[in-house]
Amino acid sequence: MDQLLAMRVFCAIVEAQGFSAAAERLDSTHSSVSRQLKRLEAELGVQLLNRTTRRFSLTAAGQRYYEACVDILARVDAASQAMANEHQRVAGTLRVSVPLAIGTLELDDWLPAFQQRYPDIRLDLSCSDEMVDLVAEGFDVALRISRPLGDSSLMAKPLVESSIVLVASPAYLARRGLPTTPQDLGQHELIAFSGSQTAADWSIETAQGTTVSVPVGGRLTTDAITAAYAAALSGVGIAAFTWNTVRPALARGHLVHVLPGCTLGRRIYYALYPHTRHVAPKVRAFVDYMSEHYRAR
Repeated sequence: MDQLLAMRVFCAIVEAQGFSAAAERLDSTHSSVSRQLKRLEAELGVQLLNRTTRRFSLTAAGQRYYEACVDILARVDAASQAMANEHQRVAGTLRVSVPLAIGTLELDDWLPAFQQRYPDIRLDLSCSDEMVDLVAEGFDVALRISRPLGDSSLMAKPLVESSIVLVASPAYLARRGLPTTPQDLGQHELIAFSGSQTAADWSIETAQGTTVSVPVGGRLTTDAITAAYAAALSGVGIAAFTWNTVRPALARGHLVHVLPGCTLGRRIYYALYPHTRHVAPKVRAFVDYMSEHYRAR
């Protein structure tokens, strides 16, 4: 017997003052309500109602049981509502691991609008290009920029695919000239990012579908994408970034797209989070927001 259902039927009979009225309230039938009550009384081993053809009244045991049922059902309903509210409420601390490019260079492009949309989320942001163990280190979600990922124990949601482009400051190009072919790059200062798999050479794909390998032999090599970005802005040389990272600076004229018909390949932005049957609302909100953000770019 479903004890909670039986309690609800019993309370409905008492509060509706009759079997037919209780059945209507419960969207059931008179006979079904009557059977539930008989089973309940048999289970408890006591008579809950004094019944006649015209009316009924609570027995002393029935009165005590009714009061207990009201309390129990109120607690059950309150707990269920609290869980439903918690499931719908997008709130709490969200620990996120992001690459330096997203956490610093792209931050002003996505964070203010995210905080405005979800004021009850407290974002704990860790900015590092190192791969982290989400479960062991207690992260809810991670964003990564990489080549296509293989099989993983994590859920991997692609957010956007972005070209890797070459950029330089207007001051640098005014001083050194604008390269028009990949071969021209040999006469320029190229900023090497040692955190990249293409640090030793840039494999440049042309608009004609050919590939040109260019040695990156400039006077600056750095393992921090933020340093490479600052160097490019300050006129040190030409650097390579994903389009998403430099798009705002290009729009403001702080950087210039060099060799616009060429790319250094493409990278995919991923959101990674642990496999689970029920994704927390705060995680789902963040992943969906970042996907929406990048699709609009």
